[in-house]
Amino acid sequence: MTGEPMTGEPMTGEAAPEGKEEAGDSALRSHDLFPLFHPESIAVIGASSDPQKIGGRTFRYIKDNGFAGKVYPINPRFEEVQGVPTVASLAELPGPADLVFVIVPAAGVVAAVEACATHKARTVVIFSSGFAEMNEEGAALQTRIGDIARESGMRVLGPNCMGVMNVPSGLWGTFTASFDIRPPLPGRVGLISQSGAFGIYAYQLARERGLGLQLWATTGNEVDVDVADCLNFFARDEGTDVLVAYIEGCRDKDKLVLALETARERRKPVVILKVGRSEVGALAASSHTASLVGSDGVYDSIFRQYGAHRAETIDELVDVAYACSQGRYPAGNKVGLVTVSGGVGVLMADAADRCGLDVSEMPAEAQARLKEKIPFASARNPVDTTAQILNDLSLLRENLEVLLSLGGYDAVVFFLSSVGLNPTMMEALIEPLKEMRQKYPDAPVVLAGRFTESLEEQLNQEGFLILADPTRAVFAIGALARFQRNFSAPAGSRRLPDIPHGLPRLPAGPLSEVAAKRLLADAGIPAAGERLTATPEEAAAAAEALGFPVVLKIVSPDIAHKSEIGGVLLDVNSAGAAREGFSAMMERAREAAPEATLEGVSVAKQIAGGVETILGVQRDPVFGPVVMFGLGGIFVEVLGDVALRVAPFGEDEARAMIREVKGFPLLDGARGRPKADVDALAKALSRLSLFAAANADTLETLDINPFVVLPEGKGALALDALIVTRTDD
Repeated sequence: MTGEPMTGEPMTGEAAPEGKEEAGDSALRSHDLFPLFHPESIAVIGASSDPQKIGGRTFRYIKDNGFAGKVYPINPRFEEVQGVPTVASLAELPGPADLVFVIVPAAGVVAAVEACATHKARTVVIFSSGFAEMNEEGAALQTRIGDIARESGMRVLGPNCMGVMNVPSGLWGTFTASFDIRPPLPGRVGLISQSGAFGIYAYQLARERGLGLQLWATTGNEVDVDVADCLNFFARDEGTDVLVAYIEGCRDKDKLVLALETARERRKPVVILKVGRSEVGALAASSHTASLVGSDGVYDSIFRQYGAHRAETIDELVDVAYACSQGRYPAGNKVGLVTVSGGVGVLMADAADRCGLDVSEMPAEAQARLKEKIPFASARNPVDTTAQILNDLSLLRENLEVLLSLGGYDAVVFFLSSVGLNPTMMEALIEPLKEMRQKYPDAPVVLAGRFTESLEEQLNQEGFLILADPTRAVFAIGALARFQRNFSAPAGSRRLPDIPHGLPRLPAGPLSEVAAKRLLADAGIPAAGERLTATPEEAAAAAEALGFPVVLKIVSPDIAHKSEIGGVLLDVNSAGAAREGFSAMMERAREAAPEATLEGVSVAKQIAGGVETILGVQRDPVFGPVVMFGLGGIFVEVLGDVALRVAPFGEDEARAMIREVKGFPLLDGARGRPKADVDALAKALSRLSLFAAANADTLETLDINPFVVLPEGKGALALDALIVTRTDD
């Protein structure tokens, strides 16, 4: 997309740039990032006559690549820049600029941003570095830039970023030299990166894949505009169908959630590479949950809850974005696997199992039809045609026909090895493939193997996905299937529930176990019946009334770990044992914690049977209360087998959460066990999330351990609870 160089007056164009009509939706135009990605006028502060310098290259890219709006080089030292008359300052512009690029040394940036605010610029991009990433002095300058942005309402991207692009419109607002080698392709993908260098690298990988971009942004130090802001805009932009992001962290949960939910509502897939696996804050020794809820796990839960795909590698990021770019999503998760190599078939089947795809055997009719046409093939699934099929490539059409017409598969992955590098072989194959694509246009079909560049481009245009690695091909189909499930969820099924009025609020100060369980019971989380006793005789009477065996526990708001001081007594089978147990535990507690307030001893019916689980809440500094669920014992303590969700959430999301843990079969009747009351568990998890959200300002951490889930229809009960409230920082 190369236009004529601008000469004389500032560049203008009568026709709207490609994609402009789509961007003209009134709701989108009112978005405060609209002028950042769809500007009609641009000023470049620091535009240079040297087209290889940062200020020169940025100006040249915008000037020479078809941007149809007005472009003003701001440079008081020269009369013209690259053949274009300069403007000494923003004050000389005929009106406010939609977008201003600031390309000056760090010391001059604040003054430049102040000038932008004075002259009512709508958006600003700061390339300059030397701010919070450098030292305290730079951090102070960055803070001032943020203050100017907030005070003026002007949106600021950067500093220390590599810019923005609207590729079809010719807004190539960046200084990377890579565009001189391989200019960007227009397309319908939006790419956002907190890292400028990664943003350029991801662009290059996308370019090599033939993946065209609509919008692109790097957010740098994020003094104002951040990744969530850009995701939100991309989700609303009519020219953008696929959203791709690289993030290191998020400062605003609500903005990120809104962006992800907006994308899902508009059926736009979001593919994210999130780096960093540190834990949230210091681990609290008083809580299991604190050591199990880490920031990385919270991000995982957010992405899963709102339908984003989290890529583990850069290759996966590009693979999934590429797969989504064709807009074909499987109706279900049944995948047909075809291979010319039996070993690769096993490899693909293993990959399908790992990503939750169904590799069901082909129906008998389909197998018989395939065996009739290709007697030497193994027709189950994976279908192993063996390399003999290469002797008659027309049989590949028969294979695809059977899988798509009779197999009942929602997607197909076809491993062709290096056939695509042989022009003679592919000449016989291309027409049958095109015929099948036209006959079955909706199902995603991936051709895995090696192909010439021209053939790969041709097959892409015909609607086939091309990936060299068969495992990566299967993973891409798995991602497409998950997107389709999320897009197909009933409207409002995952909408955040309203927090009911009247939920109990946490009192100040520490809580004993008895007080904690009473509070949770008031919030709708059932607990086992118990009695608080103040004397040995009361304990004996309570035990007889409840029925043996019973459990005795010391009750004190100051003793979090009762078992460590001998403050728990199980299998109490007589009134005398209850009387003696009371006295012994009180004496041990006085010796172990002489300063502790002792409220007495609780007596509770000892619950037998059921499945022990753990429910917890931990406050995340960004996302607020995070609810954890796991099975008790080794599953949590050793395996860390837990599921997380940011509070609040409804019962449907709670059920999805329960099914995520690897130990779920123990709740679902594995090995002849009775099925557990998963409905009661889901209700308790949802109610816990509502309670946590209602107390987000005061709750630090909460453990319900164990939470026993009884057989189906019999409910679930909290047997122990620990609540820690926040202290002033």
